[in-house]
Amino acid sequence: MCTNLSLNRYSKTKDFYMKLRITLISFFIGIVSYSQYTEVINSKRPGFSESPFGVGTKVYQIESGLFYQYDGNPSLLNVKKSRGLDLFLRSGFISEKFELSANFKLQKDDLIQNTLTGNTTSIGGFNQFTIGAKYLFYMPKYKDPSKEIRSWKRKIAYDWKRLIPSVGLYVGYNTNLLSKDYKAISSSPKAALLLQNDFSNRLILVTNVVGDYLTLKDKRTFGYIATLTYSITPKFSFFGESQGMFSSKSKTMDFGGGIAYLINKDYQIGLDIRTDSQFEQLNIYGAVGLSYRIDRHKDKLIREKPNKDGSGRVQYKRESFFKRLFSRKGRRVKKPRISKPKKARKKKVKKARKPRKSKRSRRSLRY
Repeated sequence: MCTNLSLNRYSKTKDFYMKLRITLISFFIGIVSYSQYTEVINSKRPGFSESPFGVGTKVYQIESGLFYQYDGNPSLLNVKKSRGLDLFLRSGFISEKFELSANFKLQKDDLIQNTLTGNTTSIGGFNQFTIGAKYLFYMPKYKDPSKEIRSWKRKIAYDWKRLIPSVGLYVGYNTNLLSKDYKAISSSPKAALLLQNDFSNRLILVTNVVGDYLTLKDKRTFGYIATLTYSITPKFSFFGESQGMFSSKSKTMDFGGGIAYLINKDYQIGLDIRTDSQFEQLNIYGAVGLSYRIDRHKDKLIREKPNKDGSGRVQYKRESFFKRLFSRKGRRVKKPRISKPKKARKKKVKKARKPRKSKRSRRSLRY
């Protein structure tokens, strides 16, 4: 009797998760054209894809999220429940195009080897510590149609340069500074090609081509992450994401989406839900996160110098770090000498002298 009851319960839970997965997939297909995008805080969350653009120099950004993952195999009656904290640190360095990052993950896993008997083993600790850097190599320039006043067709015409993506490169290293339960994971490098298409000011497509654990034959994986984002308002938005990871032993494809809300220019919260596209397993992932940045960024120094004819002043930006480092003139940029306009001198007006009297007139006055 006990075995029949447990099998009935298991079949009911299986049907429930199957219906839930079908509902989630149909829901995400409906919102795939909406997603999160904001120019205020450049956050990686919610979602797994990464933009080629950095956060900027002297910007210190923290992206954290609480997640829960359920992995079940009906044929083997095995269930794995994971929960934990995902922490991502980012900061700009030297240039606006260069960024350093570190990813930490604190996780606890409950492994149920047999759902009928209920035997459970638990492990926990740090299971990921990755450091990396990325650089933006190319960014296309788009025209501003609002400035066009001569032709109405050109003003409403689509700029086909938007189909050319911005290109960046990420290089990282998976360290072995992990907890005892996850020490079996060896350290190895990873790399990713980062692409971003700005189809409009609201619709963005971010594509990543990822290679992970490149030096390990057993765990070497290659895959992609594609995220389509759309911002409804400056503070509220949706996103849809597809991820596929392929190795010699297995392949996984996830599909999900979520919602993001911008509290202010430095705070953002988001919700992420995804599921596996393979109906043979029950894989559901959910996360809620907060992104925060400490903004001490300053624009490049702009100075003024007078024109040759003295009619006005022209603004110019300070040279970059490498130009100042390797330039012949030296590392420092000399300040231009701005001559102050001289005051006009007042011309002295000579007073008119009185006419002198002749000697004859003087003699006549004596007598």
